Amino acid sequence: MKRSHSKEEWRRETLEPALKKSKERQARFETLSHIPVEPVYTSEDLPVGGVQEELGFPGEYPFTRGIQPTMYRGRLWTMRQYAGFATAEESNRRYRYLLEHGQTGLSVAFDLPTQLGYDSDHPVSLGEVGKVGVAIDSLADMETLFREIPLDKVSTSMTINASASILLAMYIAVGKKQGVEPGKLNGTIQNDILKEYVARGTYIFPPRPSMRLITDTFAYCSQQVPNWNPISISGYHMREAGSTAVQEVAFTLANGIAYVEAAVAAGLSVDSFAGRLSFFFNAHNNLLEEVAKFRAARRLWALIMREQFQAKDPRSWMLRFHTQTAGSTLTAQQPYNNVVRVTLQALSAVLGGTQSLHTNSLDEALSLPSEESVQLALRTQQVIAHESGVADTVDPLAGSYYVERLTEEIETRAREYLERIAGMGGALQAIEKGFIQREIQESSYQYQVEVDASERVVVGVNKFQTPEKAPANLLRVDPSIGDLQAAKLAELRKKRDAGQVTRLLGQLEEVARGTDNIMPVLLECAETYLTLGEICDVLRRVFGQQEQMPVF
Repeated sequence: MKRSHSKEEWRRETLEPALKKSKERQARFETLSHIPVEPVYTSEDLPVGGVQEELGFPGEYPFTRGIQPTMYRGRLWTMRQYAGFATAEESNRRYRYLLEHGQTGLSVAFDLPTQLGYDSDHPVSLGEVGKVGVAIDSLADMETLFREIPLDKVSTSMTINASASILLAMYIAVGKKQGVEPGKLNGTIQNDILKEYVARGTYIFPPRPSMRLITDTFAYCSQQVPNWNPISISGYHMREAGSTAVQEVAFTLANGIAYVEAAVAAGLSVDSFAGRLSFFFNAHNNLLEEVAKFRAARRLWALIMREQFQAKDPRSWMLRFHTQTAGSTLTAQQPYNNVVRVTLQALSAVLGGTQSLHTNSLDEALSLPSEESVQLALRTQQVIAHESGVADTVDPLAGSYYVERLTEEIETRAREYLERIAGMGGALQAIEKGFIQREIQESSYQYQVEVDASERVVVGVNKFQTPEKAPANLLRVDPSIGDLQAAKLAELRKKRDAGQVTRLLGQLEEVARGTDNIMPVLLECAETYLTLGEICDVLRRVFGQQEQMPVF
């Protein structure tokens, strides 16, 4: 048999005769973003002139291959298991357990009342206290949450948005009580309100005052907490809501552009804050598409920051991101299959160059994770880091014909979305018009149609099912947690100086109605043990409360 000299020649002389004898196993092959997948890729699928110019080298613009020259050869990613439930005491025990087992950073989950700015004794909080995260009502709870955890030696990520500035103030106050100055604190608050209007719904205030809180946080951190990331711009939740990989990149970066524009409009110089922006992505099931997604996002953001915003500092061009494996892919059926899913998803994040990683636990489709399943999830990261060899060289899949073509395709499709959003006036306007929400809803619906028709196989769900016993030993949160928190709040309020509380609430309202940075007064409120609900009630009175945006 003669050797083919081109892809077309191979297709005509080798592939087509083989297909006449035996058909492929399905009618079409495509990624989860509906990008067609060819049977083979060659150098003919790469850009004219090759890929080296677009690739560059690790640690150099456009950072396709990673933001650090050495990547994991110098330092492994931060292993940051997301955790928090019930009371601050119980969550503190879980954090210390994880740190003792090799976790290298904390990631705090807050309950719904905390996310929505209500104290645990508010009627709205009934039945939700401590359920999906830890209940934090005041600095007293925050002090307990980080008891015996030195904040100058650990990096903390807090998944909090609408009330993020208040929780950051409490964290700074805990650090000061430990003798740790704000300049020595390391970590991140999510603080990404735009995706809340799109995908999660834990917003409090309307978009524009919410953006003011965010830009005030940017300005304050740039001066007072320089090692802190004041935002984690999240595509994770949009992916969980059903977006494709392409949409995840596009809508996340569109929100990032909106935050940069808002900060610049507020008088900040782009290089004063852009180097501390961070991102948060999902690691989904299609391993190679996910690797390409991370690489495309990094390259596209570098271009946006250098060309669109004229940032001069190379650190402002770098897309630094945390990754979490895909909770939406976990199945209650055959939950041990989730270990395999999470391993592949974590591997894609590492191959894609993540800076930190959370691996979901096998039982999370059923309940909050047990200590045993959390330990296995952490061990998954440790095995990848220390046994697989993938961390020994930078960007090991670079030069793969398929990965490079897929990286370019995702970047191109994401850029087309960004142009459409820019034509609407930006991300905020696109959200207000319901465009981003509709796009995600349509993708989610299409995916579910394909699963229901078994066009996409979900092992153990629509194929390879087996009879199963009801799961045992699931973690449950004690329903009396709400009463316990209410009692602690009542005791706290008795001990405070009522006159000082009244004075601070009045000062907070005055600052909120003006234009001064709100963070200094929030810090003073936190240090005086004003509660989260008391602070948010003042801001609700000044800013108003956001109603749900209907999307048709």
